Amino acid sequence: MLREDCGLTAIKEGCGEGECGACSIIIDGRVVDSCILPAGAVEGCTVETLEYIRETPRGRAVVDGLAEGGGVQCGFCTPGMTVAIEALLRHNPAPSEHEIRDGISGNLCRCTGYQQIVEGVQRTAEALQEREK
Repeated sequence: MLREDCGLTAIKEGCGEGECGACSIIIDGRVVDSCILPAGAVEGCTVETLEYIRETPRGRAVVDGLAEGGGVQCGFCTPGMTVAIEALLRHNPAPSEHEIRDGISGNLCRCTGYQQIVEGVQRTAEALQEREK
């Protein structure tokens, strides 16, 4: 529904079973796989997709951090990964490597081996903390 009816094309359906995270969105502050979520379940909720997130200063910083760190290759996982990273940084602006890996664990990436993504998140977190000083 989000892609076809609302035109929110950053959301991708990868597995259709809630396993890969390509369709991740944020509902009331929590990352959710939209492919297995009935539309009626979000009535009255705040729903955020990548289209909104990437327009925020932190969202742009996440996108830039992933790109600069080489965490974007084929790009299929990038929208869902970016959503998961945004949610992580909201709750933990200075995550450890373990916390980053845990925060993105619901998102599968077949290209990067995750290290570049982790480094991109670390770079983003440091830049955001520096910006706030």
